[in-house]
Amino acid sequence: MADTVTADTFPRLLQLHAQRRPGATAIREKDLGIWQGWSWMQALAEVRQIAAGLHQAGVTRGEHLAIIGENRPRLYFTMIAVQCLGGIPVPMYQDAVAAEMAFVFDNAEIKFAVVEDQEQVDKLLEIRETVPHLKRIIYEDPRGLRNYDQPGLASYEQIRALGEQFLKEHPTLVEDEIAKGKASDVAAMFYTSGTTANPKGVVLGYGNLLSAGRAGADMERLTDREEVLAYLPMAWVGQNIFSYTQWLVCGFTVNCPESATTVQADMREIGPTYYFAPPRVLEALLTQVMIRMEDASAIKRRMFHYFMNVARRVGGRLLDKQPVGLGGRLLYGLGDWLVYAPLRNALGMSRIRVAYTAGEAIGPDLFTFYRSLGINLKQLYGSTETSVFVCVQPDGGVKPDTVGPPISGVEIRLTDSGEILIRSPGLFREYYKSPEATREAKDVEGWFHTGDAGYFDAEGHLKIIDRAKDVGKLADGTLFAPKYIENKLKFFPTIKEAVAFGDGRDMVCAFVNIDMEAVGNWAERRNLPYSGYTDLACKPEVIELIRESVEKVNADLANDPKLANAQIRRFIVLHKELDADDEELTRTRKVRRRFIQDKYSALVDAMYSGRDEQYIDTMVKFEDGRTGRIAATLKVRDAKTFVPMQKAA
Repeated sequence: MADTVTADTFPRLLQLHAQRRPGATAIREKDLGIWQGWSWMQALAEVRQIAAGLHQAGVTRGEHLAIIGENRPRLYFTMIAVQCLGGIPVPMYQDAVAAEMAFVFDNAEIKFAVVEDQEQVDKLLEIRETVPHLKRIIYEDPRGLRNYDQPGLASYEQIRALGEQFLKEHPTLVEDEIAKGKASDVAAMFYTSGTTANPKGVVLGYGNLLSAGRAGADMERLTDREEVLAYLPMAWVGQNIFSYTQWLVCGFTVNCPESATTVQADMREIGPTYYFAPPRVLEALLTQVMIRMEDASAIKRRMFHYFMNVARRVGGRLLDKQPVGLGGRLLYGLGDWLVYAPLRNALGMSRIRVAYTAGEAIGPDLFTFYRSLGINLKQLYGSTETSVFVCVQPDGGVKPDTVGPPISGVEIRLTDSGEILIRSPGLFREYYKSPEATREAKDVEGWFHTGDAGYFDAEGHLKIIDRAKDVGKLADGTLFAPKYIENKLKFFPTIKEAVAFGDGRDMVCAFVNIDMEAVGNWAERRNLPYSGYTDLACKPEVIELIRESVEKVNADLANDPKLANAQIRRFIVLHKELDADDEELTRTRKVRRRFIQDKYSALVDAMYSGRDEQYIDTMVKFEDGRTGRIAATLKVRDAKTFVPMQKAA
């Protein structure tokens, strides 16, 4: 770590690693089933060629360049190459539709784009007439593009060859450009997910990203021996911190999976030591585990549930090095041999030294499950505007309901209303072209108004309740925290997504999305035929299955004195999955609650007016851009509620 402290830009960090550890593996990619690696020296050589090629193509200092695709070494090299020239990379979500991309291209006046494949090229060609700034499209994977002859198209290899030739005549060009860079320069721009409005460009400098990345690396004692799996969207700042900023700070090895469908298999092969997963990924992994257990023999199921109960009692305590009796240690050791170790291996988590989850609140039950297996999963709190690292749970001080204390250099202040304000070296400079939004978010004293509501516990750990704008009260004054309730529902493997309503109303109601894989497996084992998602979701047996989960959540809420009266009274199992393409979720899969409430107002009214069913006809967008409609008559079901424990006593 000490070697990298004085290197104050990403290109200089790359130069440093190539100088000190030229043969060490910097990055790997799985292609056609084979892992292929680049050493630090090879990475620097390719970055120099691409930088020279982009220079020849016309990229200038201070210019924005879009990067779109899955995690690929050559897209990472392009990011550094742009930064070598003083340009500003703008990673974008690869699953965004063309119209969403058009806003960013227009807002940032982007002339150059480097994309992964034909799919992304087609999107950019579609919007080219509406975004006149876009002049050049460079693609990394040439498959399917042989007969494309549109002006401004070029392959990655063509740009690389152009740069290689240029360097023969100007061998010091890239080094000269890197030398011009300063720690105060803008390093990258990331667009927010746009939960309530158009996304905003968050401008981050090298000082912001490197201070946050180094603080996290120091806290977790990260070394150049870590193995990291880069599988989340490059456009998300968290992916940039863990697989780009800290990669260049620490010099560890980043691994890019072959595709989204092979992530789990690739993870088992790599065995990462440093890992990040948002709650939705951890929920999906747990769902797969529970599906496999449902298919196991009765003996294996009983053994699994018995030892998981043991793990919940003592696993977290052992991980935190707290005292545990001999009997508990022996039982956990037996469970580790029979259940926990094989399960960690199946999940690809056998070698994890530290794992983070963040992005949105995680349910305590889900969090406890992973820690009970012996996986050092910790909660992290931050945002794009704060360069991610704000609060981190320290080893030995992990709690399921907090995100830990502020890390070194971070200040937190709470307003009278409970809103969290942050001031830190990682704090963003501004929202691009949005001075008014910048002033609203960051006051004259440098405090960033997060919009999150929370409080500190007795030990100085921050507890996040929900988004401040989403926290409300029922008509009787009971606290209503929708995300807290939704996370409890999503712990059940049969529930993929949930949306709770209740602010200002006399009771809490909810929409539920079933998990197609889990519920489909459940239905097949019971010989329950179905023709698709809508048919399965509307089955009376499935609705009853979901009702049982809702009532278990209610029983749990009855034990919480603040939320006991916020139990779910009525619910609807939706006829379609909530989808980012239908604007119901952001690209980071956060629920757009207000949009959903307006879009499905007829269903919300049906729950609160006491009706037993409601017809709904919904327009949907398909991946190829076509639209269609899904119609169904949905049942509204009541759920059993429980007497609050304090009243029962």
